[in-house]
Amino acid sequence: MNKVSIKNLIINACHGVHDYEKKEKQRFVFSVDMYTDFYFAFKTDELSETVNYSAACNVINEVATKNSFNLIEKLAYEVCNALFESQKAIKRIVLTVEKPDAPVKMEFESVSATVDLTRQTAYLSLGSSMGDKQKTLTDAISTLKKVKGVTVNKISSYIKTKPYGGVAQNDFYNCAVEIETFLSPRQLLRELNRIEAKFMRMRDKRWDDRTLDMDIIFYGKEVIVEDDLIIPHADYLNRDFVLTPLKEIAPEFIVPVKNMKIKNL
Repeated sequence: MNKVSIKNLIINACHGVHDYEKKEKQRFVFSVDMYTDFYFAFKTDELSETVNYSAACNVINEVATKNSFNLIEKLAYEVCNALFESQKAIKRIVLTVEKPDAPVKMEFESVSATVDLTRQTAYLSLGSSMGDKQKTLTDAISTLKKVKGVTVNKISSYIKTKPYGGVAQNDFYNCAVEIETFLSPRQLLRELNRIEAKFMRMRDKRWDDRTLDMDIIFYGKEVIVEDDLIIPHADYLNRDFVLTPLKEIAPEFIVPVKNMKIKNL
């Protein structure tokens, strides 16, 4: 992977936990490595095929000067989010924010926070078997679009399916969603659980009827086996209500472990 770097970009802004830090500007120093693929830039010599470092500087300045955060960790994440949203060519960001004038009563050079975030493509399965099912799916996707660090790229058609697992009584509506995200798998799972809770998802009985179910099926090429998180989803191969929508939006995706295209599963 290639990278475009900006070193020691100095911006005067107001960030900090103290009241005076929110009113009096101080120096913040940004250094960022933005990873991308130079091949198409090499082939075309076109700026549109790579990372625009001038535009990136403007984005960093915009976030830093138009907001006031308590923590430089928050500042770093917000800058990364804005950079990812503004330039699709960026696949990974390593960003450091330094605060040379931090209120520390000792001799020091600087304090800093560094974040390392990678954009991944993930596939989700959504289902609902209670209430206005189609509206629930639509509203849940709208809520997902508002999650910082998540971009919804594709949404499959809604399909009506029979209940699975022998517990639920109602028919389901299901769909699949392709997203890009720099959230980790566990952070993404936390956000999906938060959305489920917003739609009154209850977990009293496995495979029971539910207002909303949101599962991570694939997260890039990653394979994760933990007590409460398995990726690829442990049961996706047995679920037509998962595979059918995925074949619609991602037929060429090669799934981990099986090493087969979705359309051939």
